[in-house]
Amino acid sequence: MTHRGSRVLRVGSLARVEGEGALHLSVHDGRVTAAQLRIYEPPRFFEAFLRGRSYAEPPDITARVCGICPVAYQMSACAAIEDACGVTVDPKLRELRRLLYCGEWIESQTLHIYLLHAPDFLGCDGAIELARTARGHVERGLRLKQAGNAILELLGGRAIHPVNVRVGGFHRTPAAGELKPLAEQLRRALDDAWQTVEWVAGFDFPDARTDADLFALADPESYAIESGTPTVLRADGTLTSFELPAFPDHVREEHLPRSTALHSTLDGRRHLTGSLARFAIGGRRLSPTAMEAARAAGLGDPRAGAVCRNPFRSILVRAVEVVHATGEALRIIDAYEPPRRPYTDVPPAAGTGHGATEAPRGLLYHRYVLDARGTVADARLVPPTAQNQGAIEDDLRRVAQHAIERGDPADDELTRLCERAIRNHDPCISCSTHFLDLTVDRT
Repeated sequence: MTHRGSRVLRVGSLARVEGEGALHLSVHDGRVTAAQLRIYEPPRFFEAFLRGRSYAEPPDITARVCGICPVAYQMSACAAIEDACGVTVDPKLRELRRLLYCGEWIESQTLHIYLLHAPDFLGCDGAIELARTARGHVERGLRLKQAGNAILELLGGRAIHPVNVRVGGFHRTPAAGELKPLAEQLRRALDDAWQTVEWVAGFDFPDARTDADLFALADPESYAIESGTPTVLRADGTLTSFELPAFPDHVREEHLPRSTALHSTLDGRRHLTGSLARFAIGGRRLSPTAMEAARAAGLGDPRAGAVCRNPFRSILVRAVEVVHATGEALRIIDAYEPPRRPYTDVPPAAGTGHGATEAPRGLLYHRYVLDARGTVADARLVPPTAQNQGAIEDDLRRVAQHAIERGDPADDELTRLCERAIRNHDPCISCSTHFLDLTVDRT
């Protein structure tokens, strides 16, 4: 290996990513001995300022954690509070919640596929350049995202930080006639979703594999979105699960000096949550149309237990999930009967409640401790980003090692490769990494 000494690369303003972060690579005699992803997110203090608030407030407050996936935070908050109060929501309202969540899956996964991830496979610096060379593809992506936003606007009141969600259900539920125009838009969107699968299936995918444990919710009746049982697929193929109240016993967070983002482990091991985990654990519960899309994309047969562990191919799984969410939204609309009331009463009660849902980027857990008046005494939020940090570092180490063994690339090329590896995993990682300072220690 050519000796280049130690150097610091500063990339000041990257496209398709937001926030601040750095990667530190240590290379010794041609071997990557350490890879540290450092995220510089400013303290948010959500858990702290939820304390002392009314139990009715977390859905609105936590929606502000993320502008791309606010419904995930709202649904996890509602589930945890209703659990603490011992209330089960009307099944018709639960179906409306699933419909709202489908809207978020469609818009968020489409945003990641078309604007953040696809340019990496097509040699473009970003979506603007991609639009110049593949305008029709980008327009299709924007149509798909608009379909997801339309669901959020109708059920949530607006596409970003919805205001119609409340503990127990909604402030207002739509009449059946209000959903008909939405159904027409979604039928067109289903064609766009299929074309998205066909498009991304033609990309060139580097060989890669993550050996992290895969972690996702599982539901015996459906592909888990807004509920389910925490389930782990170990690297050796072992499948285990545990009840949601045991989540804090299995997923432990710790603060590392190199990052303001907490790092999580699952039973002391690095794990990965998100599309790859959902597909591996719950793929058998995809809709028939989505299963067909998975086979067409080259992901194998979900009914036979197909598993994809190549992070570069996560874009394929996201595209399949858009097909599933679009079809699921149509199913719910076609069967919709307005509930008698827009919400189930949730009287305050002392207790501890747990809630978890599948945000587009992975499992999101909330826990609230309430007093008898419904005041929040304690709150805990565990987002997918914190859980995925360790697995991403492992992948970065492998990607960098493979590149060095092939010819020790220049630092700018290595930087681009590492950024691409980050974007494989998680829109929130992309959003929290506005610039990447790559420090390579070569000895």
